[in-house]
Amino acid sequence: MNRSSLDRRSILRYGTGVVAAAGLAAVAEVGLAGPAAAYGWSGPLGQGSSGAAVAELQIRVAGWAADSASQTYVAVDGSFGPGTAAAVRRFQAAYGLSADGVAGPQTFGVLNSLEKSDGSTAHFDWSEFTSHDGSGFGGGNVGSGEVQENVRRTMYKLEALRKKAGGHAITVNSGFRSTSYNAQVGGASNSMHTDGVAADIAVSGLSTLSVYRIAETCGFSGLETYTVSWQHVDSRVEHGNYGSGFWWWQDGVA
Repeated sequence: MNRSSLDRRSILRYGTGVVAAAGLAAVAEVGLAGPAAAYGWSGPLGQGSSGAAVAELQIRVAGWAADSASQTYVAVDGSFGPGTAAAVRRFQAAYGLSADGVAGPQTFGVLNSLEKSDGSTAHFDWSEFTSHDGSGFGGGNVGSGEVQENVRRTMYKLEALRKKAGGHAITVNSGFRSTSYNAQVGGASNSMHTDGVAADIAVSGLSTLSVYRIAETCGFSGLETYTVSWQHVDSRVEHGNYGSGFWWWQDGVA
């Protein structure tokens, strides 16, 4: 995948190269998304399942990658393996469901309750992640449609972090940045913010150290130091075509 602008269908192309029906009405520019029904899961999904619905499931449970600090993530590859099953079990347990690792009607119901009609998630809005210079999702290192899909994936990880944090509200201080705005604030030219795979957050009532520790379980491969007043999280390893092939937890395991 290159850094050129993508068309509407390219929104359905995930970082691993899986092309799938993403179950949202996301479009190239924020604010233009029309009403969308909840994702239409066609039937139960378990180990051995594959295809578009599995890729969508993986996006939605990606924040449940681990029980404790672990440099691992749920690959969005459309193939339901042990890692996906473990993430589904954690998600089910957190929401009071039978934790059998098989996604069925009850699991789908909870997953869909976290989806808003415009493709964003229950506790996050697209506007929270747009570039602060007014460019929306445009002007980044990849096309605006790809940025918005990357932001959607980040939202689901943050939904998991919020749940693990006891439902404390999350403030997004910085989400996507256009390359010009990123330069203005002194960001690195290859900042994960310019691709839409990063967020700087604060969690109400929690120290940055506490947020860092929770993020260690959510599949984030980039964590900035917890010694500042915000917590940077990103998914650089999952997006190796424009990200990084190595994990960067600045303070190691906290």
